[in-house]
Amino acid sequence: MSTKPKLGQNFLADIQAAHRIVAALGEIIGRTVVEIGPGRGAITGALAARAGHVVAVELDRDLAAGLREHFDPALVTVVEDDVLRFDFAVEAAKAGSQLRVAGNLPYAITSPILLKLAANHAALDLAVLMVQREVAERIAATPGTRDYGLLSLTMQMYGPVEQLFTLPPSSFSPPPKVHSTVFRWRFAPRFAELGVAETEFLRFLRQVFAQKRKTLANNLRAAGMAPKAVAGALADAGIDLLARAEALPIEALASVWRELEER
Repeated sequence: MSTKPKLGQNFLADIQAAHRIVAALGEIIGRTVVEIGPGRGAITGALAARAGHVVAVELDRDLAAGLREHFDPALVTVVEDDVLRFDFAVEAAKAGSQLRVAGNLPYAITSPILLKLAANHAALDLAVLMVQREVAERIAATPGTRDYGLLSLTMQMYGPVEQLFTLPPSSFSPPPKVHSTVFRWRFAPRFAELGVAETEFLRFLRQVFAQKRKTLANNLRAAGMAPKAVAGALADAGIDLLARAEALPIEALASVWRELEER
């Protein structure tokens, strides 16, 4: 079956890697696993052999038809739809428990898919996902490193992430131009723990990383906050006035947000 470049189709051809992805999901006997972008079914087959049920969400009509022909519908339900429209909450209700998620994410819409999963965290338990290596490095980055930024913080606010292994282009058909990394994301939101409001704190993170080269204070002032309030909040949070957001852990940024809220 030919590929459709606009859909970002690079199919996993390494069966051993497919089994490693499924193993990283942990014990899935009796569990429902949602697979994003199953393509030709390399990961689907490994999932079907272990999971209670697989819901394979595939946008491509031809690929969806091929999956339906190949897999027992009692084991694999093929949903022909865009994952960005897929209702995880409804599927979790059907399953009677939180879902686990696996998938080789299309490069072009990786970030929207990750944000979709974050927004549906209540319906999800754990995800094992494959993305471009550079994206995985940003997701798992720690404070003070080059890759640490808005994506790192947003993802990590919804639970810890762990890079597992990296695959070369030769593991795919057709081979992409980049390496791909598999990572595991455990859904355990930190908003309540850190004493921050979800929507407002995520907006705050977008503000403090608006211009990465600027200091935290300058970004906050550029967002319309009074200089005196900014200086006071940073001082009370124990943050240097010249600090940049990229140097600060989540806990420190949450402290600044709480101080600003009090003002």
